[in-house]
Amino acid sequence: MSKLRKGDRVVVLAGKDRGKEGTISAVFPHDGTALVDGVNVVHKHQKPNQQGVMQGGIIDKDMPLPLSRLAIVSPQDGKATRVGYRFSPDGQKIRVCKRTGADLP
Repeated sequence: MSKLRKGDRVVVLAGKDRGKEGTISAVFPHDGTALVDGVNVVHKHQKPNQQGVMQGGIIDKDMPLPLSRLAIVSPQDGKATRVGYRFSPDGQKIRVCKRTGADLP
């Protein structure tokens, strides 16, 4: 199970897009990757569909990034942080920012 979830604000730690921030749109735990909006964009040469549904040409497409290259952004100071867990008094598991100790949504 990944500590990063869909909708989390993350920063890229390594690679060609190092330092860029974005929101996770999909997580693939089996592959250990995640799609981040506006990060790791490639130009794909798309063939047109025979039914005319898809037009041909060069399109921009977001590609998955390894989860190890991503770090969640702390809601309080806006810096990269690690994720920990704590249990609430009623037994619910809550994600916690290791940097500031604040609860993560």
